[in-house]
Amino acid sequence: MEGGVESEPTRIMVGVNESTIKGYPHASISSKGAFDWTLNKIVRSNTSGFRLLFLHVQVPDEDGLDDMDSIYASPDDFKSMKQRDRIRGLHLLEYFVNRCHELGVPCEAWIKKGDPKEVIYHEVNRVKPDFLVVGSRGLGPFQKVFVGTVSEFCAKHAECPVITIKRKADEAPQDPVDD
Repeated sequence: MEGGVESEPTRIMVGVNESTIKGYPHASISSKGAFDWTLNKIVRSNTSGFRLLFLHVQVPDEDGLDDMDSIYASPDDFKSMKQRDRIRGLHLLEYFVNRCHELGVPCEAWIKKGDPKEVIYHEVNRVKPDFLVVGSRGLGPFQKVFVGTVSEFCAKHAECPVITIKRKADEAPQDPVDD
């Protein structure tokens, strides 16, 4: 406490997503790396001095047929797909929230849908964290043209400092697009 006034914890937003390699409900290599780095290098033992804000952006399936073998005809079928997506996102966030609670780090977590670049940008403007931590897959210049990078977009446009955590060399899959 400084001058009798308790200071607010530093609010760190961490963008997290699902693994494309391991699939549901595993966190991506980049997300885990960003989270672990934040805990080890920023939070350390000062758990009460920080509040982690986990944002998972679900990219909507454009045609609703992402992993279907056939087209469903009932509106209830589409409702159940939306419910399944919500559950998948909640399980992903559960990993990060549980780890924070084990360590005594205050946190919040939520899910939004849309383009990850745009959603993270808008959520940073809405929530106003002290800084943003995102993982980076380490895409080459050719892949960046087709895939784009969330981390570069955030670093350029977010209205707070952005820390980009690269994957460790031994964690990188054969195809950097995988995570």
